[in-house]
Amino acid sequence: MNLSQMTKEQLLSFKSENEKLYNDFKGQGLCLNMSRGNPCKEQLELSVDMLRSFDDGNFMSECGTDVRNYGVLDGIPEAKKLFSDMIGVPQDQVIIFGNSSLNAMFFAVQCAFNKGVLGNKPWSQCGKIKFLCPVPGYDRHFKVTEFFGVEMINIPMTPTGPDMDMIEELVKDESVKGIWCVPQYSNPDGISYSDETVKRFAALKPAAKDFRIFWDNAYCIHHLTDKPKYILNILDEAKKVGNENIVYIFGSTSKITFPGAGVAVMGASKENVEDLKKYLGISIISYDKMNQLRHVKFFGTFENMLEHMKKHMAIIAPKFRLVCDVLDKEIAPLGIGEWTTPEGGYFISFNAPKGCAKKIVKLCAEAGVTLTGAGATFPYGVDPEDKNIRLAPTYPTIEELAKAMELFVICVKIAAAEKLLAE
Repeated sequence: MNLSQMTKEQLLSFKSENEKLYNDFKGQGLCLNMSRGNPCKEQLELSVDMLRSFDDGNFMSECGTDVRNYGVLDGIPEAKKLFSDMIGVPQDQVIIFGNSSLNAMFFAVQCAFNKGVLGNKPWSQCGKIKFLCPVPGYDRHFKVTEFFGVEMINIPMTPTGPDMDMIEELVKDESVKGIWCVPQYSNPDGISYSDETVKRFAALKPAAKDFRIFWDNAYCIHHLTDKPKYILNILDEAKKVGNENIVYIFGSTSKITFPGAGVAVMGASKENVEDLKKYLGISIISYDKMNQLRHVKFFGTFENMLEHMKKHMAIIAPKFRLVCDVLDKEIAPLGIGEWTTPEGGYFISFNAPKGCAKKIVKLCAEAGVTLTGAGATFPYGVDPEDKNIRLAPTYPTIEELAKAMELFVICVKIAAAEKLLAE
């Protein structure tokens, strides 16, 4: 029965029943964490053999460099080849960074602030500048622009990607300097941008000549089905309309091999790459080339990397099915929530009744299940409707996840009943 159709007496009884179940959970002393998109132990084990890549004693790159030594600022050529295939950018338009694509994004923003983009005035000298932020979105993106004092503007997500009508209007303002995007299996909605959306991004004509799309393709091969979705190559589309300088593309192996010990990559136009390399060489002589070669030896080809990702899918896809099955069974009939059923990525986006997200997260925490903080998927940590909760199913065991979801739906029911009783 839909909760909104219940009488006050029925709601009170419903709430009381679920509070009893909740108190039983509190007595179990649970300590489960679903706050971040961390790979589980079984996923990490998939790449352990990579740590033996140098057992053959060969530390030489194909360019003649001993990877144990200094040199090769922008990455060894065989790593460039492997990761250019992954992000769909020509090998000579790629920079291999360290272990963090977020660090590469921070570096690009920092360069724009301190030195400007392709000869334009540094952002630090442009007065108040703005960034467009599709919401719900990735909290760490928002932390970067917040750190630099950038004003962030919420852009609603649609089933085909961010609201492009709104974006095309806002970029007419010269103070708007960029936008954060997770184009494939977006964080947290799991939306893949449509062909039309990618083409409209590629054809943007911002008033600011130094406007950049930060295209964080973090989940480009992180599929959850045997029939994966693919998005158009934005750099190719931008080149068709003479606009290839508009985008920076990022990716990493953080959820392919080891988080914190993977390889990050950035791709862009030749002009953008050369511009950023000028500043990169000031801060570092070279990144971890041993790790770059380690990854190349382990995978060999991009096709082998795709096969490796099927092993990840076999481990985590059942967890996503479990979460969606529980929500379908326990929440859908009551009409007290909406959620995505992603075909890839690392998250499920749950929308509770308005005004209930903080309450639900708090109830879960007090009973031993840690979720991503309510509001984290919005700039400044403020969800205007207090309804979005990012669920991260990958890290717990399937048994732990089942227990956590049992508690989660109880908390949703309590919060929704309280809201209706207060109206």
